[in-house]
Amino acid sequence: MIRAAQHLFLMVHVISLMTLFCNAKTSIFGVATARSKCFPSCLISQLRGGDGDASTSRPYLPYTLAIRDSIMIAHSFHDNPNFGPARGLHGATYTVDVEFASKELHPECNWVIDIGAASDIVADVLKQYNYKNLDNVFGEGVMTTTEFMCKTVFDGVVKKLKEKQLMNVGDGNLFEGWIKVTLWESHKAWASYEGPAS
Repeated sequence: MIRAAQHLFLMVHVISLMTLFCNAKTSIFGVATARSKCFPSCLISQLRGGDGDASTSRPYLPYTLAIRDSIMIAHSFHDNPNFGPARGLHGATYTVDVEFASKELHPECNWVIDIGAASDIVADVLKQYNYKNLDNVFGEGVMTTTEFMCKTVFDGVVKKLKEKQLMNVGDGNLFEGWIKVTLWESHKAWASYEGPAS
């Protein structure tokens, strides 16, 4: 325990010194502007809880377009006692945010992604779950947690985006970048999943 505390103390001081050295602006989410110049991406990945593999770390992508929608679902946690009172059948209304981030804007259209196309993609994915009992959609024993649903929506958006890009090559709807899906259970609790769009 003491060794872990010493390790954490040392990491905090190293990060503080690196931040001062780089003269970087910070936010509640960590280093915002100078991280790509001053911090190795593997260090950033490890600090965010990753394994240090730079190829799977979110690159610096300054442009973001977000789409917000919502779904109303029913589900249970199959009487698993770890979920307390939520283990039985109950309903939830999720606010769903899908962020599309890219390094640069489209050269002709000056957008991250066509907002209409992005809205249609998100709506198309969400309609598979809206007003449904997720126990019936995913089957008995699948714990449809908010985290699970973030990954599920993310996978659906990536799949629909690839289908749309195959149909619309050359019309300006192409998107290259990073997608982050956030499901808000309430103003106090939410979960996210993010990864490359490819």
